[in-house]
Amino acid sequence: MHASLERPRNAGFMDLTAGGEALKIPSDAALKRAALCFSSFQNHRREHGAGLLTSALYPTYPRADLAFKHGEGAWLTAENGDRYLDFSAGVAVLSLGHNHPHLVETLKRAAEAPWHVSNLFRIPQAERLAQRLCEATFAELVFFTNSGAEAVECAIKTARKFHAVNGRPERYRLITFEGAFHGRTLATIAAGGNAKYLEGFGPPIDGFDQVPFGDYDAVEAAITQETAGVLLEPIQGEGGLRVFAPSFLTRLRALCDARGLLLVLDEVQCGVGRTGKFLACEHAGVAPDIAALAKGLGGGFPLGACLATREAAKGMTLGAHGSTFGGNPLATAVGGAVLDVVLEDGFMARVARLGALLRQRLAELEDRYPSLIEEIRGEGLMFGLKTKIPNADFAAAARAEGLLTVLAGDNVVRLLPPLIVDESDIAAATSRLAAACARLAAPAEKLGAA
Repeated sequence: MHASLERPRNAGFMDLTAGGEALKIPSDAALKRAALCFSSFQNHRREHGAGLLTSALYPTYPRADLAFKHGEGAWLTAENGDRYLDFSAGVAVLSLGHNHPHLVETLKRAAEAPWHVSNLFRIPQAERLAQRLCEATFAELVFFTNSGAEAVECAIKTARKFHAVNGRPERYRLITFEGAFHGRTLATIAAGGNAKYLEGFGPPIDGFDQVPFGDYDAVEAAITQETAGVLLEPIQGEGGLRVFAPSFLTRLRALCDARGLLLVLDEVQCGVGRTGKFLACEHAGVAPDIAALAKGLGGGFPLGACLATREAAKGMTLGAHGSTFGGNPLATAVGGAVLDVVLEDGFMARVARLGALLRQRLAELEDRYPSLIEEIRGEGLMFGLKTKIPNADFAAAARAEGLLTVLAGDNVVRLLPPLIVDESDIAAATSRLAAACARLAAPAEKLGAA
């Protein structure tokens, strides 16, 4: 049987014709890519253990080889019995810690009622939670989602639709900032502008103009006839706990008012009391037009929300947006229970007081270990340690001492404890950090002595 090879028609395969039938075989380029992929697989297997690679989960997370069987307050117990002080809180999600009795009881009661009815019907739990969020913030209307990325997506759509119904549909662009993180959907990775998250997903979604962090003049220069507003996190979480100065936010609010723009805040990580105020923007005395919440709002149950003034949300009319699961009875019942605690008199003042104590203890560590800690950043119970060694090494040393932390950009290690921690938890955390620093400093001291 005669066979002839034709020129490849795509990067992955070439055609092989035999007996009049076209078959597909991998091209050399495809085989090389497969070899590289297998090599990467083997490297991951060596680094993270064979067991993790047998999982049916996408291998998109660098998971630590730790699993937990019990949690109480700010503490977790691993399957092998080891105890860890959890200053990651599921990346700022567990606002009330593990196994909070009021959340557990609320979820149990909610599980005995209808779990899901869809937004084709009234959901009283969602209506009550929306009203309470409006009473606690600048907002007049709320749209519930299942995650922070969805809340930010809703915020983007709300800002665009506002201008469209005002007869200016060309005003759809949002000014964003370097170091931002707004989620992992196609629109939110475009808003964040991080090349690492954009790679391989095609052309970025249009509509975002990024400027340097905290550069007011750059914001002003970026405004065009197509600008709809400005989108930012008052405290950049993933970007390295960089805090926008209150004076910057005040000027930005005035600029948006003067130019007919909307101020859109992503408070997914820094909101719901984490900084000692319900919204982080309150430290600057600034009210946005639109804000996104999630993480701590559900206390561990998937729940997000887009908050807006009635004017900003004027375009979000019947059919403009939707969500199958957003605002379901289970999630909004738990969200209501979170607010029962966070909005109690004195709760956020206590967060601010404990945050000041944690900052003081971290400053003492910075003074003691200047070769390891370069800077302390943050507000309330949302802190970052910018380290002079690789942040992953610092976090690993802390974990070896029984303290869980979270990595961030700009070589920062995040400390995001549950908001219900007490003085003893902070003492335990700083003691473990001190032990980690001593462990890391010892080799350098030995080298210096030599």
